[in-house]
Amino acid sequence: MSQDVVITGMSLITSLGLSYEENWKNLVAGKSGVKNITLFDAGALATRFAAEVPNEFEELSRTYIKKRAASQMTRVTRMCVTAAKIAVEDAGINFDLADRTRCSVIIGVVNTGNSSAEKDTSPQNTVFKTMTNSMPAWISLEYQLAGPNFAVNTACASSAYAIAFGFEMIKSGQADVVIVGGADSIINFEEIQGFNALYALSVANDTPESASKPFSHDRDGFVIGEGAGVLILESKKHALARNARIHAEIAGYSLTSEGYNIMAPMKDGEGMAQTMELAIKNAGIKKEDVGYINAHGTSTELNDRYETMAIRKVFGDFANQVPVSSSKSMLGHTIGAAGAIEAIITVQSLKYGILPPTINYLQPDPDLDLDFVPNVARPKKIRFALSNSFGFGGHNATIVLKKI
Repeated sequence: MSQDVVITGMSLITSLGLSYEENWKNLVAGKSGVKNITLFDAGALATRFAAEVPNEFEELSRTYIKKRAASQMTRVTRMCVTAAKIAVEDAGINFDLADRTRCSVIIGVVNTGNSSAEKDTSPQNTVFKTMTNSMPAWISLEYQLAGPNFAVNTACASSAYAIAFGFEMIKSGQADVVIVGGADSIINFEEIQGFNALYALSVANDTPESASKPFSHDRDGFVIGEGAGVLILESKKHALARNARIHAEIAGYSLTSEGYNIMAPMKDGEGMAQTMELAIKNAGIKKEDVGYINAHGTSTELNDRYETMAIRKVFGDFANQVPVSSSKSMLGHTIGAAGAIEAIITVQSLKYGILPPTINYLQPDPDLDLDFVPNVARPKKIRFALSNSFGFGGHNATIVLKKI
């Protein structure tokens, strides 16, 4: 029997805070988490800034992860495990009272962050630090969960794919509870150098706080962020049986592959449009029901142009009535974690009836003509919202979220 899928727990660790409440406050205030890089000496790079997680994270992680286990994890893995444990607390779930064979973990992982910026890597821990399945494995070990645990790698859509797969496991009756999300950091010399070589990153070193400017005429590339986002998905029946608080419902999703280019999105946003169309259809709603879109919105020339074209293609004359904003204007692009982080932000928009802004929107691009919620948060009660994630390699995902 098909099950409704709800979100009962959430956790956010980003440059704007170590909880989803702190993040929400700063997002609504339009704050930027982008600063000069401190994790390593970036002086020789063309881009010398990023959205780093606050140093206070290390103290927080020590309250959730034992010392020996922590020594076998990268900083990024510790972000993921810490976020997962906070999300479980937020859900108020006691796995001793659950059927552990029906509890799973699915995490979006592009890499574990075992880069030149990682500290204390040794021959004894390098294998554990590098294993891309380590994030879901550590979480499953923590709670002795016997359902499937695995990692998903679909570039910048990875954690959105994790949400979709978790949804599918519950919807089809294979699981009662699935811990989903993602964590990532590419704030290291070699990957920044690589993206600089592709001319993909902003080089606005004199004004890092305003460097991420999605949909603006003067955008010059994306800004790297880091962090983790984790959600607890449950069948509605399971959540109600334990009298759980429900944050929101997942109404549907779509996953598509463009089969077009390893880096560039399909021309004119065709693939993005197909993804949103299919998600709306799968959720069983009308286009007019969509009250907000949390855009992929990277601040790159092609993504912003084609995502705008895609939204206009999907919604037609109604497109001007659908507010669109990019959380990456404040958090940077958190790569594999972006889908989960932005889904959580979208849930908050549904809960509180507030749309976070696209900051740094000072020079509108005349070719991009949607309502981008410029610079200031906006009150608006909404029932359904889309969260978009589009990754290198043509990996596309749209999650449809519903207010409870």
